[in-house]
Amino acid sequence: MTKKVYARPLTIGAVAGIALLGIAAPAHAETEVAEPSEFTSAFTVMATPDQVINNDGVPAPGQDGATGTFTFRINSDLDIICYDIRLEGVSGDYQSPAKTATHIHEAAVGKPGPPRIAFPNPAPVGDGPRESSGCLEGPFTTGVQADGVDTGDGFTLAQIEANPAGFTGDSHTVMSPAGVVRGQLTAIPVGGVDTGAGGAADTDAAPLVVSAAVAGAGVIAGAALMIHRRRGSAAQ
Repeated sequence: MTKKVYARPLTIGAVAGIALLGIAAPAHAETEVAEPSEFTSAFTVMATPDQVINNDGVPAPGQDGATGTFTFRINSDLDIICYDIRLEGVSGDYQSPAKTATHIHEAAVGKPGPPRIAFPNPAPVGDGPRESSGCLEGPFTTGVQADGVDTGDGFTLAQIEANPAGFTGDSHTVMSPAGVVRGQLTAIPVGGVDTGAGGAADTDAAPLVVSAAVAGAGVIAGAALMIHRRRGSAAQ
């Protein structure tokens, strides 16, 4: 079955701010695009405060009770990533030296690493759930410089597909600048995934199967994300 294609605006972030000002984004920056008709891979992140470390690799737990669910669908041929991000139990505003505070970092478990993609921050800022959804096409930029080069420069989504365990999803706040929640990417089947961010994947495909590493809590949280997005879509 061919997926429906939807164009979705950015929720929050530097790119959205540029658009509101009517100023063209730099040619090298990622572009908000419609969902592609197919994906080459999909990943989930169950982000928790206890997985957060600082730039020295020292544990720096985020906000107690906070959780994050990240779902990523990738078409590495087109260098497009579609994202559904939901944060719960997070207080305060965002803070990061990057252009947004919600990222994929190239970092193994318990290790620091640079941001490679900056996503629009989930909204609204407040005590309730925060959400952000859409699709971005590379080349990617983060606004963070390393040796005078943006940490997104030269990065492609094929690198995630080659080693998903070497990447984390996280978000940063004023109260938890090292990260309010963090979690490693885990591959999930593309067929049967429906995040509500622009149509379902092939419904003739086998049901979603999640590896033992993310079974149980991961499945429950992922289902909650999908149900909430369907119910909340009319309000967005």
